[in-house]
Amino acid sequence: MLTAAERSVAAWLAAREGEMLALLETLVNVDSGTWDKPGVDAAGEPLKAFLAAHGLTISTDPDARFGEAIRACLARPDAADQRPIVLMGHRDTVFPKGEPTRRPFRREGDMAYGPGVADMKSGLVINAFAAAAFAACGGPEAPVVVLITSDEEIASPFSRAVIEREARAARCVFNSEPSRRGPHRITKGRKGGVFMTMEVTGKAAHSGANHDKGVSAIEEIARKIPKIHALTDYARGITLNVGTIHGGQTVNTVAPSCRAEIDLRYVKAQDRAPAIEAIRAIVETCSVPGATASLSVSGEFLPLEESEAGRRLFEIYRDAAADLGFEVTAEFTGGCADSGYTAAVGCPTLCSVGPAGGGGHTPEEFIHVDTLVPCAQALAVSVMRAARD
Repeated sequence: MLTAAERSVAAWLAAREGEMLALLETLVNVDSGTWDKPGVDAAGEPLKAFLAAHGLTISTDPDARFGEAIRACLARPDAADQRPIVLMGHRDTVFPKGEPTRRPFRREGDMAYGPGVADMKSGLVINAFAAAAFAACGGPEAPVVVLITSDEEIASPFSRAVIEREARAARCVFNSEPSRRGPHRITKGRKGGVFMTMEVTGKAAHSGANHDKGVSAIEEIARKIPKIHALTDYARGITLNVGTIHGGQTVNTVAPSCRAEIDLRYVKAQDRAPAIEAIRAIVETCSVPGATASLSVSGEFLPLEESEAGRRLFEIYRDAAADLGFEVTAEFTGGCADSGYTAAVGCPTLCSVGPAGGGGHTPEEFIHVDTLVPCAQALAVSVMRAARD
């Protein structure tokens, strides 16, 4: 049953679906592909303005390559426990420059569409509105931090350190990646992911006149791929995928170079190092005479492993949702997110508490508009209860 304070916050949010959609439209219609630093920074401005207008204190961590990380804090100087509760999300997308111009935000009935609408600009909206509700109605018995990062889509090379810093000081973290419908589902666990590049060097030669003098880098990589894929172990949740290959010079030249990108997914942190070593052994052991090869890591996510503290956070969220009138379940997914970083430093973490949606990274990306307010309410009530737990 909702307390009087929880009912007040829920009622404040219930009256603001139109404002939520207006902020969401503004965010979706700003270019913010990860590598577009000016665009990602621009996408942060409406959020900073909204949060500052509702009394939160704004600070930033700048970076030369990526958009700044934004930290908005709602202080509670009277709270006995000054560890904040963190509402986390990223504003970068996977889409190329000009995508919002080609297909801007649009609403069709209960559905809203646009680049990043689910992944995860609608999550940023409910984080911001939950914090605003606390400022207007009285917040939880803990400080609240809204953390808005800029490079999640490429495994947070800049933001990871910021995320881990905040998580080490936090009481718990809610990450507002999109939830799913049918029934309403959030995420209890995620795989870790390591993105690697193998590069092979051979020797160029005319493929007709001097074939025997060449060393084919393409052949060497072709021999390695089945061995790498054979490391897949479905029973343990380990998968390998060579997703791209680039190599060669011309059709009539023995290929002097070739590179391929490898995706490793795993469930348990203990499986990471052995898997990488097995891949490295395959990559660095060449069978084409004269070929050499190397392996490098280009980015990675840590797994969101289940824990007792994480399960307790889910129970708080599930019960809050039930008191608000909807049922929530939790599932495991092979997709990666920043929530793995927060869980790995020991901070209780719940992921995918954003509005229900799907089609991420595609032109069909969508959210269910009627989940905006309920998800914002469930998040806000959960934060209030987590502060008392």
